[in-house]
Amino acid sequence: MAPLKKSKKDSNKLKKIKAKNKKNKSINIVPVENKGTECDWWDSFWHKNSSTPGSGVPSDEEEGFKYFFRASKKTFDYICSLVREDLISRPPSGLINIEGRLLSVEKQVAIALRRLASGESQVSVGASFGVGQSTVSQVTWRFIEALEERAKHHLKWPEPSEMDIIKSEFEQLFGLPNCCGAIDATHIIMTLPAIQTSDDWCDQESNYSMLLQGIVDSEMRFLDIVTGWPGGMTTSRLFKCSGFYKLCESGDRLNGNVKMVSEGAEVREYILGGFGYPLLPWLITPYEGEDLSDPMLDFNAVHETASSVAVKAFSQLKGGWRILNKVMWRPDKQKLPSIILVCCLLHNIIIDCGDKLHPDVAVSGHHDPGYEGQSCKQIESVGRLMRGKLTKHLQTTKKEGSMKMIV
Repeated sequence: MAPLKKSKKDSNKLKKIKAKNKKNKSINIVPVENKGTECDWWDSFWHKNSSTPGSGVPSDEEEGFKYFFRASKKTFDYICSLVREDLISRPPSGLINIEGRLLSVEKQVAIALRRLASGESQVSVGASFGVGQSTVSQVTWRFIEALEERAKHHLKWPEPSEMDIIKSEFEQLFGLPNCCGAIDATHIIMTLPAIQTSDDWCDQESNYSMLLQGIVDSEMRFLDIVTGWPGGMTTSRLFKCSGFYKLCESGDRLNGNVKMVSEGAEVREYILGGFGYPLLPWLITPYEGEDLSDPMLDFNAVHETASSVAVKAFSQLKGGWRILNKVMWRPDKQKLPSIILVCCLLHNIIIDCGDKLHPDVAVSGHHDPGYEGQSCKQIESVGRLMRGKLTKHLQTTKKEGSMKMIV
């Protein structure tokens, strides 16, 4: 038997019912969107988080802003301008707070900065903003992807004119001519699931870690970094795996003009490094041994003071962006280098924008406790000759300074 045919009247009635249901369905979604974007996030965040007893939050609102996000409001706005297009160009994917409002770009940036600055859990950060853990995770990663792409110009090797300024600052501050920076490295400690553990990632302190190497200028600005390598590597091996090392060895970096110093000696461009690095023509390390002459000891003292800018930079980095100073719980090793890079970019942005962080922000003690004992025995003869020239130059300038004092 053939199916019964619907009358024209019934069909029209059914269409009206469907249209009415569709209309009612759309009405249920509208109120969430009509609540708009949340723009007053700071007032609510400050009210909620500034009055916690014993938290150490400054009473001044501007200083409180820097305490929570490491940047002044002006620098915060600049960071927002860098990532705004990326954060609004993609659908929100449910980035809605508990009141049903879409998160503004400013609140997204604030959430990401707070997560990176505090190193607190996503649940804890989310609670301080009134959002869930999954929102913190999604917002932070979107911010990292955006800033990694949009802020590249804040971490690059200087142009010759810029490098001339850096070399001049090192000479004025420390008396070292033609010095282009100082190098150091640190461990980012993490836990790994048993299936991912290996000797490569297990370092000398029996921690699982990832290495970060950086070269900085006299203002503690990062000029070059390399990361992503396992913590089981030595500092010197990491250094030789870096693009910077290969560029220097091929003559494509630290290849600027030589400088004439005391008694007509020529000094090429170079950087300073600690005992964990090889002594090369373009990487100058301190003298090692017990029976060092007074000129050698003087050189080591100047070297330590000048190269401390790198130590301080890493202390500031890991203190300012404490996610790098805490033990990371099972991070994605493919994503961790991006997190590290973005923290370095933020470190530089704060310097470039002229912000002054509170002295208490830097980690107390050494940035890499327990790892300072590494020593590299590689010494190249041309590097030894370069170090000798610098030692002699420092002695000459020291004598000239003494003579001026007498006169």
